[in-house]
This record gives sequence, C-alpha cells and structure tokens, in this order.
Amino acid sequence: MSSPNSSALRPASVARWHEQAPQIAGTAAPTWVARGANFVVTVTQAQAGTRLARRGQPDEYMVFLPECGATFRAGSETLQAGPESLTIVPPGDSELVLQGAGQVVCLYSHRAQDLLALAGNAADYAEATPDVAPLEPWPQPADGYKLRNYPLAQYTQADSNMRIFRCTNLMLNIMTPRMVARDVRKLSPHSHVDFEQGSLALRGQWMHHMRYPWVPDMTVWREDEHIDVGSPSLTVIPPKVVHTSHNLNDGGAWLLDIFAPPRMDFSSKPGKVANEQDYPLPAA
Repeated sequence: MSSPNSSALRPASVARWHEQAPQIAGTAAPTWVARGANFVVTVTQAQAGTRLARRGQPDEYMVFLPECGATFRAGSETLQAGPESLTIVPPGDSELVLQGAGQVVCLYSHRAQDLLALAGNAADYAEATPDVAPLEPWPQPADGYKLRNYPLAQYTQADSNMRIFRCTNLMLNIMTPRMVARDVRKLSPHSHVDFEQGSLALRGQWMHHMRYPWVPDMTVWREDEHIDVGSPSLTVIPPKVVHTSHNLNDGGAWLLDIFAPPRMDFSSKPGKVANEQDYPLPAA
C-alpha cells in the first residue's frame, strides 16, 4: 500500500465568520465569503427586499434559504421558493429577491472567480492543492438547465438526519438540526481519499476533531486538532484527515456539509441523494 505524502498534512481551513467582519460590507446585505479548493461559500444576512444577482454565472449554483422565502428569476423563468428550501440556479444571469429577513447561503464552484477572490481564507489556498481531485462537471439534466426548488420537509426521512442534493458540480447535505448536544460515545470518525469536506455551521457551537495521518517524514507530522467554532462558520477539512464533529449545545445546532464535485459513493446508492432523478450519473 502506498504511503500518504506530505500534501496530506495540509491543515484545515477555518473561517470564524461569527468573529469576523463581512468580506462584502457597506451594504444592506453584509456577506461573508470563504472557499475550498473547488468551491466557494457565501452567507448573507439579508433584509426583506434584498436583491442578490449574478451576471454571466458560468455554471450552476445552489441557494439555501433557512429562514425566509424568495423570488428567483433566471432567463425567462420565475420561481417562488419558501423558507427551509434549496434552489438550484442555472448558468447565466439570475437574481433572487428576499421576501423576509434572514440568512441566505449560496454555494458556487471555483469558477465563480469574482467571489473566490474575496474569500477571507484565500491565503490558505495560495499554493496548489494536488491532494484534491479536480472538479470535472457531471452530465447535464435530461430536461436541461432550469430553476429547481426542493422544500426540505418533502425530503426528510424519519430514519436519517441526511438530506443530500446534487447538481452538475456540487453536493450539499443539509442535515436536520440537532436539538440536544451529540452523544460523544456515538461519533463517526472517517476520512476521504481525494476530496475536501466543507462543514458549514449555521446554528450552535461545534467541535471539529481531526487526526492527521503520519507520513514518512516525521518532522512534518501534525498533532490532533480539536477546533471549537461558533456559528456561522466554515471549516474545510482536507483529504485523508480523519474527522468527526459534534455540537456542544442544546437548543438547536445546524450543520451543512459541502462537496465539489458530487460524491460518487453517495450518488451510487439508490435513494441516498434526494434529487437523484434530476441529475444523471457520469458514465462508468
């Protein structure tokens, strides 16, 4: 078995937005921005009537509305999205107008270069990340690009805390909120071979535990990390790093997991991805 190389020792990237000024300030919709190797995430604290627009967007992006609804427009389409719903927006020009006050979470691929340049953690990606597999877009939907909306209540299952959605370039797992602190005797440490995991905390206090693999050069070994973050925050976990997370608080904690490109291990299991009927799998 081949040994991991020193690139596996790249540390996690942490954006503590709850302690930081927004990267896009001076507007009625302050916005925090952070990135991974293949994706960029924004969280906007918006007021009713706030308009968020994209011009010439090169590929699909996702918008999650935790608290309020919005009107989406893309091309000749208009779509009304309710609170606690995910909308996938096609390439090109688009906009949304908030129907109430609340957070807006947007997820883009790294092709959104204007937003990538604003990322508060850009320094963590100043060097190449050969440990991360490149983002190769998956096949387009059979019925073409269009606005697609998914109310979370329709995709919540009693036996799972996962609600996984994918498009041609992104995957988002909007887990159900945890109302009590997670039992530390029932954690789920695991690792990923060649993709990052972006853990986006929207509510609550979280502890992300990470164990870095040993490499032949002992001088670059890293100690275990236990990263305590509030909300909102984004923690990007590198490939090969063993990790698990748990909320420290009762009363509501909400974590979303981000992947780019979509995960094949999830997508290859029938029924695992909520909107699998809308997006075909790549050829074997």
